[in-house]
Amino acid sequence: MERKVKVAAVSYLNTKPLLYGFRNHPVMEMMELSMDYPAKIAQQLIDGEVDVALVPVAIIPKLKEYHIIADYCIGAEGPVASVCLYSEVPLNEIKRIYLDYQSRTSVALLKVLVHEYWKLGVEFVDTNGDYQDKIKGTDAGLVIGDRALEQRKVSPYIYDLAENWVRFTSLPFVFAAWISNKQLPAAFITEFNNATGIGIQNIPAVVAENPYAVYDLTTYYIHNISYPLTPAKRQGMQKFLGYLLQERVV
Repeated sequence: MERKVKVAAVSYLNTKPLLYGFRNHPVMEMMELSMDYPAKIAQQLIDGEVDVALVPVAIIPKLKEYHIIADYCIGAEGPVASVCLYSEVPLNEIKRIYLDYQSRTSVALLKVLVHEYWKLGVEFVDTNGDYQDKIKGTDAGLVIGDRALEQRKVSPYIYDLAENWVRFTSLPFVFAAWISNKQLPAAFITEFNNATGIGIQNIPAVVAENPYAVYDLTTYYIHNISYPLTPAKRQGMQKFLGYLLQERVV
């Protein structure tokens, strides 16, 4: 490509290890980096406004062409801690669920679990701003990202979506991956993959520069998030995408 590659990423705590290695890396000479929330950059990738994005995997069916260009992702092999259904009552007493507007994948995963695993008859409510104060009584809420870590201190009932997916399918889950909407130069992909892996090898340094009192980030980065995009994670991702093709789930 003659121009710089346009790359978009999410500014959540869980992306800090993936972005850590970009600073002062040669790949920055080849790219422009912008930040936003997952659903926003997903739309930018769909619309062709960016070339590569760390996007919710639920958008894959909406892309005319897609390539996973890195060996790292936002994944989980057990409880992820930051993508949860929060409630004041047990699962079977929930009547309505407020949906987080920031991530298509988390909403789609919740609907898979509600329909296929928990078998709940609930009403889903879309949101476009803060809604955590509505999580009371029989009204629950799907909360993701940094706000989800804060909500852990508020809600008595916490249903971790990744943990329940693993129980349901015996496979890990991929929330987001580095995806391009076109073929990119091999030299760029090699440098990009190298840069995105540096922080994964330097978790103590990432934790040190992101002080966070709400939740232990060493636990979060090492035990909750699982960054390598393994064959098992790819299998879990394909299983999830299969559910997305069932219209009533999405």
